[in-house]
This record gives sequence, C-alpha cells and structure tokens, in this order.
Amino acid sequence: MEQKFTTVIVPKSKWLDFHLKEVWKYRDLVLLFVKRNFVSQYKQTILGPLWAIIQPLLTTVVFTVVFGSLAGLAAEGVPSFLFFMSGNIAWAYFSNCLTQTANTFTGNAGILGKVYFPRIVMPISTVLTNLISFAIQFVMFLVFLAIYWAKGVVQPNWYALMLPVLLLQMAMLSLGVGIIISSLTTKYRDLKMLVGFGVQLWMYGTPVAYDIGIIPQKYMGLYMLNPMTPIINTFRTAFLGLGSFDPVHYLISWGVTIVILFLGLLLFNRVEKTFMDTV
Repeated sequence: MEQKFTTVIVPKSKWLDFHLKEVWKYRDLVLLFVKRNFVSQYKQTILGPLWAIIQPLLTTVVFTVVFGSLAGLAAEGVPSFLFFMSGNIAWAYFSNCLTQTANTFTGNAGILGKVYFPRIVMPISTVLTNLISFAIQFVMFLVFLAIYWAKGVVQPNWYALMLPVLLLQMAMLSLGVGIIISSLTTKYRDLKMLVGFGVQLWMYGTPVAYDIGIIPQKYMGLYMLNPMTPIINTFRTAFLGLGSFDPVHYLISWGVTIVILFLGLLLFNRVEKTFMDTV
C-alpha cells in the first residue's frame, strides 16, 4: 500500500520560488511566535507592557524639551508634545520591526536548525508582535489627541482612515529592509553592529525630531525619496491636520517599499537554503 504524505519538502530551485501559500498553512505557528515574542519581551519586568507606554512617553518629553523648546524644530500651529509623539510612535513601530527582523537568522538559529517550517514566518511574527505595542501606544496618543481636540488646538481629518494602509506600508518596508540585513548578516556579521547606528541615522533623515519645513527646497526632491518621510507626514496630516497630503511622493514611497520588499524576499529565498552553514 502506497503511503501518502501530507507535507513534501523539496529544495527550492527557482529565484521566485517563495512558497508564500505555506505562510497561511502555518498561521497557527505565526500566532504562537507572536505570543512568545510578546511574553518574552516583558518577562521578568515589574511594569510589563506598561513599558510600551513609558518609553515613547519619556522620549516625547525629551524631544519636546530639546528639539521643541530649545532648538525650535517643532512645527508651528500644533502642540509640540503631540507633534513629537506622533512621529515617535510611528517611527518606533518601524524601527523595532526592522531591528528585530534583522536578527531573524542569528537570533533563532537554534530553532531553525531543528524543525522545518517556512522561515519567513518568523519575521512576519515579529511585525505582528510590534503591532501590539503600537496599538498600546496609539491608544495613549489618542487620549492626548482627544484632550487637545476638545480644546480646538488640533483638527484630525478623514485621512486618519489611511492608518491601516500606513501600518501595512511600514510593516512591508521594515520587513524588506530587515530580511535583507538578516540574510547578509549570516555571512557578514559587521552589519549586525551597524543596524542600530544605521536606524538612528535613518531617523535623523526622517522628519521625526523636526518639521519638514526646515529642509531647503532645493533638497526636497531628494529628501522625499526616503520612503518613511511621506509616511510620517501623512500620519501627522491625518491626526494633527498639519500640512497637506502629498499623493505623488506617497505613491513613490509605495513603489520604493514594494521594490525593497521584493529584493528582500528574493535574497531571503536564496540565503535560506544555506544559512545553517554560515550562521
């Protein structure tokens, strides 16, 4: 009697052989990794998930004092506190997804070498885990927003409905950049040392700690090629009524995001087969 197998593991032979359908089959494993990541993140801490509120709150206070009051880099017409908080929580989601995804291979080598499952499941679970922290921080942001809105200081608009799209784009961009770095760090460990420094430099190249109005007009075209810039600007336009929505540069940022994610998946697909020999 011929034995039937429910799962057949075969080597990948094509560059575009991503097997993305397997991710849905392993959705229970994704949720398991999400739970594991979230619990381990706050395990043995006294305040637990409250750190998701304390960290961006303290960062916002420092930014408000240093970049707002002392340097005068906040936008006019909106409260500096809300201005910096909006940028901080959006950037925190992106940067946390990127840095944690960048350690996918090296940080989980013990698991990856013992059992088969689609390796892309792990970076996807990282993105979803950070979505929980973002939700906690976003609720805090909405509380402060409601207070200022009641005072008539800020005026959110219907662009706020774009929030799921903005989150999806940040997830895709961080996933793309993160898995590119993760794939390369299996062989070039120097990149692991540069991730934190590189993300910090990227933040200063994005209008998180300052208003985009300080950028000279002659450099604006080059500056807007940073895919995170239109995202941060759109987020602030939606919830603070700051500036106006720029559809051209936002669509360009989407194009850059898709290209980066595709290149990341392509590289991930090639390195995945041999990473246990170099990790």
